[in-house]
Amino acid sequence: MLNLIEALRIAFNSLLANKLRAILTMLGIIIGVGAVIALLALGGAIQTLVTSELQGLGSNLVFLFAGTNDPETNRRVPPRLTNEDIAAIADPLNVPAVAAVCAEFSRRALTTYGGASYDALIAGVSANYLQVRNARVAVGSFFDERALELRSREAVLGHRVAQRLFPNGADPIGQRIRINGIGFQVIGVMAERGGSFASNEDDQIFVPLTTAQDRLFPPPQNVTRRVDATVVYIQARDENSIDDLIDQVTALLRQRNGLTYQDNNFTIVTQQDLVSSFATITGAITIFLGAIAAISLVVGGIGIMNIMLVSVTERTREIGLRKAVGARRNDIRLQFLVEATVLSLMGGVLGIALGYALAAIGTALLANFSPNARAEVSLDAILLATLTSIAVGIFFGLYPADRAARLDPIAALRYE
Repeated sequence: MLNLIEALRIAFNSLLANKLRAILTMLGIIIGVGAVIALLALGGAIQTLVTSELQGLGSNLVFLFAGTNDPETNRRVPPRLTNEDIAAIADPLNVPAVAAVCAEFSRRALTTYGGASYDALIAGVSANYLQVRNARVAVGSFFDERALELRSREAVLGHRVAQRLFPNGADPIGQRIRINGIGFQVIGVMAERGGSFASNEDDQIFVPLTTAQDRLFPPPQNVTRRVDATVVYIQARDENSIDDLIDQVTALLRQRNGLTYQDNNFTIVTQQDLVSSFATITGAITIFLGAIAAISLVVGGIGIMNIMLVSVTERTREIGLRKAVGARRNDIRLQFLVEATVLSLMGGVLGIALGYALAAIGTALLANFSPNARAEVSLDAILLATLTSIAVGIFFGLYPADRAARLDPIAALRYE
């Protein structure tokens, strides 16, 4: 009986005799395996990137928004989030789990200085923004509580805004810019932070919250604004207090808004909720792209089947001779099955190498967003690629191998 080692030797000799044909046959497997490995590596890197971005927003944060994602709920229970509500949340007597609260009221507005202009997001924030959001000022200073009390016209520029309004390294500190036609004095420039899916601090201009609410974006005359904050950042005392914080804030706002049986007219989101939502999206995209990559594996498998059928035809006389000298059907079947598996497995090995190369390219691209995001190929991905390659070779090699095994030896010997 033909042993496995002898079958492998014959298989490698057969492949080496037709190198170009073998490489072209393996191309589908190489692309499919490489794509799957790169997708798994990039998916993990993006997950790490998102997690680090969210941690950079601040530690133990909960995000409070007025209204919900359901228009019908917003119609039945109009959104409401006032400065008094925010002050009540910041009171430890009402919310024992709270550590700090920072409100933000933001709108886009045209900002000008000299002949330069920039359409920036104007963020009116509380004085403790730096503490709650883990942010820092690179040059100058941030405004304090007194600036909020006086509704001061002070501005802290994001890194990119400062570059656009003050090119060629000009110092913006002490200069006066105009936001919506109103003059503001620049007192600081934020450190470069980069953008994320949540926000881009570099493209913002920070002003005192009360200044934004009353001077820059006041409500129409004779209209009382029901929503005084675009978002409220609520910091829990520690990670274990987040659930208690959510329950306490929910109960407080429902009481203040007079809600009994109605749905909430506000939305509370945790950092973990954002991670989970993004993971769901990236997971769905990865599965979709993986399905496309799997098509390459199927195409590669069909190519292997096709070339093995050609090989059976080319080696008909060889099969007849081997049967004539005593080779059994199982010997012939094993020989061609091993050849198909070796062909697929070699394609898988080259596909793993391609996957590493694509992962390295992905890491280089992700470095533009975060230096810590690395697309690393895991051992599980390599094992999956290897087993998949073997399975493809066996599945698509079965029919040609069985066809070779069933050839009539007399007819095979007469074949020209």
